[in-house]
Amino acid sequence: MELEAAALTLTALGQPTRLALLRALLAAGPTGMAAGDVAAQLGVPASTLSFHLKALDQVGLIAATRQGRSLIYAAQVAQLRALLAFLADACCDGNPARCGDLHQLFEPSRETTAMPATFNVLFLCTHNSARSIMAEAILTDIGGGRFHGFSAGSEPSTTGPLPEVLAHLKTLGHDVSGLRSKSWDVFSGPAAPQMDFVIALCDTLNGQVCPDFGQTSMTAAWPLPDPAKFAGNPAERATLLNELYAALRRRLGIFTSLPFTTLDRMALKARIDELASPLQSLQSAGVR
Repeated sequence: MELEAAALTLTALGQPTRLALLRALLAAGPTGMAAGDVAAQLGVPASTLSFHLKALDQVGLIAATRQGRSLIYAAQVAQLRALLAFLADACCDGNPARCGDLHQLFEPSRETTAMPATFNVLFLCTHNSARSIMAEAILTDIGGGRFHGFSAGSEPSTTGPLPEVLAHLKTLGHDVSGLRSKSWDVFSGPAAPQMDFVIALCDTLNGQVCPDFGQTSMTAAWPLPDPAKFAGNPAERATLLNELYAALRRRLGIFTSLPFTTLDRMALKARIDELASPLQSLQSAGVR
């Protein structure tokens, strides 16, 4: 960190409310806090809090990620460590060890939060018969050994995946022999594989409810229409199914290309959430 940047950062921190704000976000950890929750905890009016949040954001000490209608703020620990390292650099004329235990307070942590070399991704939808089945098959094939796809449902179908979905996947060259509908409880026990990402594909706008999988590393929601509700004749249904498959493949292609090793948690979450843009062609083509 350069001298001017350090001075600006210290200036931003030189106010009691901002110090309390940063401490609250540090206590919240990498998941962060909604602006309203921070305001309530600190007893600060929303308009005043917004001013202080902007000041800390401008010097990189906090960052915001949009989740639905809320802005979630999280402390940027790397920036804070950079400031402390800058202060330690001048300690005892460039020999911080001479400062006793003080230098340990300033040293950047040696702990790493590097993402694993391979990733387990669980796709959820209500019946685990179409959307999540398609996503599991696509990711397994395009993941190149780095990504392993799984799928489950909150109310899994007793008749298994939709036959037209399996037929479509098989036509496109996917191995469908291992695809089956199953409960998300399969992945909640101690012997279950640890999931790095859980992506809910339920069309929440149509009243469906996805199960909570809060113990995973990172979650996201990509609401998609349910093929079981596609209207029209067989040709029209086939067209809609093909569009849904293409949209999933595009999203997963972008997902697998993200720079997982260089993005911090909040930035990665934001990039994944950006992939939840509506499928206008499907929603306007008679899907009910």
